[in-house]
Amino acid sequence: MADVRGFEDLGFARVDTDREARQGLPEVVFGPGKQRAEITAIVERLLACNTGPVLVTRVEAEAAHDIVRQVPHGRYHADARLLVWRPADPGPFTVFVVTAGTSDGPVAAEAREVARAIGLRVVTRRDVGVAGLHRLMAVADELRTADTVIVVAGMEGALASAVGGLVACPVIAVPTSTGYGAALEGVTALLAMLTSCAAGVTVVNIDSGFAAAMAAHRLARVGGARK
Repeated sequence: MADVRGFEDLGFARVDTDREARQGLPEVVFGPGKQRAEITAIVERLLACNTGPVLVTRVEAEAAHDIVRQVPHGRYHADARLLVWRPADPGPFTVFVVTAGTSDGPVAAEAREVARAIGLRVVTRRDVGVAGLHRLMAVADELRTADTVIVVAGMEGALASAVGGLVACPVIAVPTSTGYGAALEGVTALLAMLTSCAAGVTVVNIDSGFAAAMAAHRLARVGGARK
């Protein structure tokens, strides 16, 4: 039963049914650590209590297919490990998702599919890392047409600074755990991005394509409100 305080108590979880009204999107379900039956129950309540897209992140294929059998009309994006019900129609806000290397692909896929599900237009440009700077320069003019650029990079994380120096729009940097020993599972890229010489680069958590997409959503809402 819905609570007047804006959440619904399922016993094992208190589902935030008011988040769509506050932030423009329903609560997003983080899959790891939850039983399939718990995810199913949460998704059912979110679908019943809200009108926007419902997402479950970081869910593996076998669990995802089981959940969709219980809650029909969901779509599973295997490369992003993302379940989506009721994806939003694309709006005018365009996000470019660029990766330093092919190994950054799974994190970029999460950013891409979350962004699409919540109504952002997405263009992807892969493998434009600074070890071959000409690859980045080949897409520089395209990047300048974006409303926001999400940069996904591991190792030394230098791509975020390079892109930050080429475009005027907001740049959201996602450090990944890609790299050998001294990459420290993404900590090296995280620190490099935080100390970027390109002023104003925003940095989210290691491997969190989801956080980058949600940051872009906030920018889109502010931009739309000002137009």
